[in-house]
Amino acid sequence: MNHETIADPRTIAEALRDGNLAQALYDEGAVIMEDVLLTLHGDAHRKRRLLEFGVFRRNFFKHYETEIFVPTLEQSIAGDLAAGRAELVDLSYRVTMNLTADFAGIDRPEGTREETLNLLHLVETFSQGATLIHSTRDKDEVRGEVRAALERFDPLFLAPSVARRRALLAEVEAGIRPEEDLPRDVLTVILRSGDPEEFTPDMLRREVAFYLQAGAHSTANSTVHAFHDLTEWGRAHPVDKARMRSDPIFLQRCVHESLRLHPASPVSMRKAICPHALANGHRMEEGDLVSLDLYRANRDPAIFGADADSFNPHRTIPVGQNPFGFTFGIGTHSCLGRDLDGGVVPKADADPETHQYGIVTRLVRRLMSEGARPDPDDPATEAAHTARPNWGRYPVIFDPAEAWT
Repeated sequence: MNHETIADPRTIAEALRDGNLAQALYDEGAVIMEDVLLTLHGDAHRKRRLLEFGVFRRNFFKHYETEIFVPTLEQSIAGDLAAGRAELVDLSYRVTMNLTADFAGIDRPEGTREETLNLLHLVETFSQGATLIHSTRDKDEVRGEVRAALERFDPLFLAPSVARRRALLAEVEAGIRPEEDLPRDVLTVILRSGDPEEFTPDMLRREVAFYLQAGAHSTANSTVHAFHDLTEWGRAHPVDKARMRSDPIFLQRCVHESLRLHPASPVSMRKAICPHALANGHRMEEGDLVSLDLYRANRDPAIFGADADSFNPHRTIPVGQNPFGFTFGIGTHSCLGRDLDGGVVPKADADPETHQYGIVTRLVRRLMSEGARPDPDDPATEAAHTARPNWGRYPVIFDPAEAWT
């Protein structure tokens, strides 16, 4: 079996759209990722995507961003604001986990800190399993932890959520309850319209756990990267720092620049399901692997300029090119939460009052409005136990002198 690595943007773009190449990045993490939406291929993937995308109807993400995320953020950040400080990785996980739990379909009826921390610990463990290919820990040890977390997840969170939705579905079917009362989430769609032979108890558990970790893990890491990049840029460019406050669309542009530099997964991996040739002429036999270096492609100077390795929100983006590069992928396996995380790329006439900014921009803006800045007495540290270039801890303080009044 051969394994090629490519960074050419054109070849990567065609490979991500190529039906002869199957997802392979998560084979190591099969303990949680086996046969979930992201790892299915061909007809099975199309069928699952069609089923579950019934949740993400028109204006779904805008509804979540404005109606669900804002109160979730305020509830999550209240204790940190009262304390005058926060650990940003932890805060970002808490905020985004509650949001992804809502559209995955996991109830948190107690609403207590202990309940939130229990679910957060499980989701963090699921994330370690999903990103196992980049883990520097003993992989079998991680798999054991993920299996144990899945076992705890079922009685604590999944089973009660399933039971409540089955009861609601039965009432709707009997005409006792209107359709509008049903939760708008993936679990409800699966229970109502999914094939029971496909969604065995183990499969249902993995699918819901996948949604939980996918949204929380990538969004939390992107938020911390964006806060760091915008803070560093603002310190060196006072005019732009002031503009971030007065111009939310410019702030979103800064976030998109950070997303370009820090894709949630630095690589994507595909496996040939038949003899095949890539756009660059590389020949692949059935079973051969190709790593698509998204990190390097997002920094290609031919597309993003001579300073492509640097943060620069004023760079010229070529027509037809996403400002965040390949960070959300393209093709059938593109990130379904792109508009929720990154918002909509603004047009020239975008109305700042109604524009969809995405939750990363909204969270970073909220932090900056409270005068958040890195804690000088407790420097941030990089994440351990993973080859992915993420922050492990990022302490911040809320400085009243920096707050937007």
